[in-house]
Amino acid sequence: MLDMGTKSGAGIIRVLLLLCCLDGTTGEEVCEGPLVSNLPPSSFRSSSQLSSSHAPGFAKLNRRDGAGGWSPLISDQYQWLEVDLGERTKITAVATQGRYGSSDWLTSYLLMFSDTGHNWKQYRREDSLGSFPGNSNADNVVQYKLQQPAIARFLRLIPLDWNPSGRIGLRLETYGCPYTSDVVSFDGSGGSSGLVYRLSPGLRRTSNEVVTLKFKTLRNCGTLLEAEGRDGVSLRLDLEKGQLLLLLRQGRTSSSEPRRLVSLGSLLDDQHWHYVEMERYGFHLNLTVDKHTETVQIPAELSHLDIKQLSVGTVQGLSSQKPFISQRNFHGCVENLLYNGLNLIDVAKHNNHKVTVVGNVTFSCAESVSIAATFLGPRSFLQLPGAMASFSGGVTVVFQFRTWNKAGLLLTFDLPQQEGVVWLSLSEARLRLQIHKGGRALLELAAGSSLNDGQWHSVELSSRRGRLTIAVDKEEGGSAQASPSFHVAVEGHLFFGGCPAEDDSQGCRNPFSVFQGCMRLLTLNSQNIDLIKVQQKQLGSYSNLQIDMCGIIDRCSPSRCEHGGLCSQSWTVFQCNCSDSGYSGATCHSSVYEQSCEAYKHNGNMSGYFHIDVDGSGPIRPQLVYCNMTEQNTWMVIQHNNTELTRLQPSLGVDQFSVHFAYNAGEKQLLALISQSQHCEQELSYHCRKSRLLNTPEGSPFSWWFGGPGSGRVQTYWGGAHPGSQQCACGLRGDCVDPQHYCNCDADRMEWTEDSGVLTHKDSLPVRLMVLGDIQRPGSEAAYRVGPLRCHGDTKFWNAAFFDKETSYLHFPTFHGELSADISFLFKTTASSGVFLENLGIKDFIRIELSSSTQVVFSFDVGNGPLEVHVESSAPLNDNRWHRVRAERNIKEASLRLDDLPVATKEAPAEGHFHLQLNSQLFIGGTASRQKGFRGCIRSLQMNGVPLDLEERAKITPGVQPGCPGHCSSYGSLCHNRGRCVEKSNGFRCDCSPSAYAGVFCHTEVSASFRPETSVSYTFREPSEQSRNGSALPSSIYSDATLRGENVSLSFRTNQSPALLLSVSSLSREYLALLINKHEKLEVRYKLEQGGDAEVLRSSARGLANGQLHSVTVRRHAHVVSVQVDENAREDFSLTSDVEFNSIKSLVLGRVYESDDLDPHLARLASLGFAGCLSVVQFNSISPLKAALLHPDTSPVIITGPLTRSNCGSAASGNPYEAENTHLLSDQSGSVGSGQPLVNAIRTDSALIGGVIAVVIFVMVTGLAITARFLYRRKDTYQNQEGKGVKREDSPDFPFNDQADSQNPPTENTKEYFI
Repeated sequence: MLDMGTKSGAGIIRVLLLLCCLDGTTGEEVCEGPLVSNLPPSSFRSSSQLSSSHAPGFAKLNRRDGAGGWSPLISDQYQWLEVDLGERTKITAVATQGRYGSSDWLTSYLLMFSDTGHNWKQYRREDSLGSFPGNSNADNVVQYKLQQPAIARFLRLIPLDWNPSGRIGLRLETYGCPYTSDVVSFDGSGGSSGLVYRLSPGLRRTSNEVVTLKFKTLRNCGTLLEAEGRDGVSLRLDLEKGQLLLLLRQGRTSSSEPRRLVSLGSLLDDQHWHYVEMERYGFHLNLTVDKHTETVQIPAELSHLDIKQLSVGTVQGLSSQKPFISQRNFHGCVENLLYNGLNLIDVAKHNNHKVTVVGNVTFSCAESVSIAATFLGPRSFLQLPGAMASFSGGVTVVFQFRTWNKAGLLLTFDLPQQEGVVWLSLSEARLRLQIHKGGRALLELAAGSSLNDGQWHSVELSSRRGRLTIAVDKEEGGSAQASPSFHVAVEGHLFFGGCPAEDDSQGCRNPFSVFQGCMRLLTLNSQNIDLIKVQQKQLGSYSNLQIDMCGIIDRCSPSRCEHGGLCSQSWTVFQCNCSDSGYSGATCHSSVYEQSCEAYKHNGNMSGYFHIDVDGSGPIRPQLVYCNMTEQNTWMVIQHNNTELTRLQPSLGVDQFSVHFAYNAGEKQLLALISQSQHCEQELSYHCRKSRLLNTPEGSPFSWWFGGPGSGRVQTYWGGAHPGSQQCACGLRGDCVDPQHYCNCDADRMEWTEDSGVLTHKDSLPVRLMVLGDIQRPGSEAAYRVGPLRCHGDTKFWNAAFFDKETSYLHFPTFHGELSADISFLFKTTASSGVFLENLGIKDFIRIELSSSTQVVFSFDVGNGPLEVHVESSAPLNDNRWHRVRAERNIKEASLRLDDLPVATKEAPAEGHFHLQLNSQLFIGGTASRQKGFRGCIRSLQMNGVPLDLEERAKITPGVQPGCPGHCSSYGSLCHNRGRCVEKSNGFRCDCSPSAYAGVFCHTEVSASFRPETSVSYTFREPSEQSRNGSALPSSIYSDATLRGENVSLSFRTNQSPALLLSVSSLSREYLALLINKHEKLEVRYKLEQGGDAEVLRSSARGLANGQLHSVTVRRHAHVVSVQVDENAREDFSLTSDVEFNSIKSLVLGRVYESDDLDPHLARLASLGFAGCLSVVQFNSISPLKAALLHPDTSPVIITGPLTRSNCGSAASGNPYEAENTHLLSDQSGSVGSGQPLVNAIRTDSALIGGVIAVVIFVMVTGLAITARFLYRRKDTYQNQEGKGVKREDSPDFPFNDQADSQNPPTENTKEYFI
């Protein structure tokens, strides 16, 4: 029974241990044990001690031994305390405490780790913040848990600040657990050495393969690992200038250069451990170096790669037992080498035949000691006695350095007998030697280039036998020599990196920048400089140095520059070059483009090509699209490779024809653009003669198409029908040519017919591929057209919510913007303050608020204190108009932009936290910190490019209403030239009916080219007409109206003089006329009394018949008439006749065919017509030219003769009289009736025949154009002679005579070339 109970108890214990393991609390995972408290005093070292009772061995947490802790002899920044843990240990936390019963404690400190007691590495939080917070008194314990555990044997703590009323005092503890590893060392200097693992032929392979290891090295190049498959195909990890490269190699011949797949890491030759993981899964491969991972697509030649051999530290072919000869052998240590979980170092230790040891390999890490010094900044220098470098033969100084800075002093010393001073410096990343005396340059030498690349570079300055030499990187970097006439030797001291302060300069002068970087391996005349002795103040002196470590940081690895921005750096900061990336800001985070055509329209843009960045700061790249701004909708047009109507030609043996459509937008851009649009459509048409399309819904279709995301899904319906219906538009309407079929083409007739329509189901767009099947029968003919993808409406741009109370708010999940965050939205309000949004963390927060009626504030805290950025507006922001806010925060700066005001920025602290850590809900329109909420509208809110659906959340939230009307108060100014802003549920539109202009913003000139026979007559409506307000161009003037004033404006260009521009007649034989007289001046003629004479008002502006564009404005109020021509000063006139214009009847532009109401002389001129251009004609509220051109069917206009709409009214028009050629995108096909289809571009395989035909046509058209030009010249000569006859008239009252030839006035020089 006892045995049974013992066994049962043991079983229970095992079950409990198993449960603990399943719960994740194994002994291996718990790594929190104290590491210092049980160490002997010999494990502690320090820079100094105040007394024996203040020795470092007393620095144990919560102990009162000795004086209660460690205190150094002098409290300054050069003190340190070091602990030897005895072996490499996993350290997870550190705790500090002041010296017991004293006023001595630290307020901040640095933490260093090392495996050897040399080459220390500073531990940094968040890869940036170097210092740790200390204590506020001598008794409380402050513990900090390391974000990433450190593995080291030695720990060193360096005080930064301490209690100003005391001195440095410290007790400490570290927490962690033992660390075990298998280590191997490769000596690559004496030949190839490494491990080779050959996989067993019968080994079962897995879909995933993983190789992990750690390595450390002092060399910046060498082959670390190679995985080889069949036929010499291999993957290789190479160190190159401190970076790890993943290379693909095919074959082992010398000509087979490896292809780089990816590069990761930087400064990997720092003799610290670096973690590497290479994982292959499916067709992807992940490479991880330390904490950074890159994923690459596996090339096709590696998709079936079976690893046969794994080589570490050496390169060895599969077919050879000898190492492959390489000049890049790895020299260093490798730890915990695992292949799919198999410990290859442990296998090699046990002499297993699976792993072959090659060359000089030891199963420990033998490290050479290299002491470096870090020059931190302005006060940094190293001073060495000149006696070490002095001897009669000259001087030789050798050292190595690494830096990111282009400039800085490396070395300076004085020459003997005041012969001058020597400066060795970096200038524009080159090594430069200068010798000066009395302000005059005696000698200058330069060598090397690009020495600020962060790599170690060796420098030698040598003066021997009258020859002075500087050399960089020995044979590789270059050198420079000179033979000075003076002796170069050292007098006094040598100063490296900089000079002491001016009050203690000891003759050292530095006209250059200070050196920031690392130096090592200093030798003076072949004597090695022991920097440890310098640190212990036994040799020379120094200031602001970190000795026995190189503190260089690569701020561009990984690059913080987003979206392809190029990263460059100095010792302290990095910069991003965002040129040509499409993004802006300190880290190229924010897009410079709008997210939709809708946004461009509301910036006042007209139709054209624009870059659209659909997700703002997100990963999707900008895309160039065409934005077609219309009065009703804003269309985004995305073209593909074949938008023309294309005829099919039957081919022998080909039963089906398929065509693929490639769009000029990437896949991600395409899907995102469709997703954010309210409506998308694509025209699909099939023109056929004896070529069936879909047959019947019950049978298999002859043709189909693929549409939707990716490669698309099969679709068997046609344009205008519903998805899945297997019908065409006529089948849906019930008007197909054969009622038994659901498509016109399925009638299979010999006459041409068509099935056309628009696809509107967004899930089926865009059309990717089309397969047409019934084209091989005799007599079958067909043509197809797939139009461009067209979308309108931006679901994000108008998404809005109205907050009617200060206590109302919307809440969303926590915002994640750890390293970079951008927030953009629009608001309008009548309140003077309120919080737009807020998100809180334990200490961190982010907030944007309207702090006053003229100021917006962006504030946040990432753990090192609040930072505020504010923008002040000169105009009130509570004007109930839309205002745009864009805020961005990254690791370099914070910025805030309000409307179009200058952006405000604030730099982030140089040494600070990076990550914004939030954990509460995101509040919109309100706050969790009980501040005043926002009352008003918020619209188009996006955070890091992701839109927040305010409307959906507002529908279920009390106190918040979805949507926000009232856009004309903000966008009404976009409607020009008397256009009216009309509210829409999502946006606005410009009603141009009161304006003489057209277009989306009523600023497109409505112009027409007039010939002498052209006449446009506008008849004022009778007051009894019921449709007076139903016209597309409504009129407020009727035929019984009596006017006491007019407002007339127009633009024109002509070469004709005299010429009548405009005339208005009345039922009472009164009239108003605008004309150009024979002197090319403007005349305004008023006849407002039935029996009286016309009054002539002449403007002083000259040369109006010069073919240039001129604008005229005439305003009358009672007797006063003002006339303005172009930008000339306004001229005022006074009428002496009656002031009433009674019973107006009609307005005529161009030739007047019924001139009974006009004076005889004016009637004769009116009969000649007008040759030229008229534009934007306005008479009070009437736009007669616009009515004739745009609304001829619904307006009371009569058009006689040719009237051609033109762009001649544009100031930029190059050929003012030429009819406008409107270049539309290919989004509409020609109408096709029962005849043959109008094929815009017949695409066949007969390219050669088409080319010949094109050349012949071109030659013919060119000949016709030359002939036409000659004929026009002859004709112009004749017409110009006729025109001179008109201009010879010199009648004082009216520029017209009764000559017969005056019936043929000069016409405009119209040339129309049709090619």
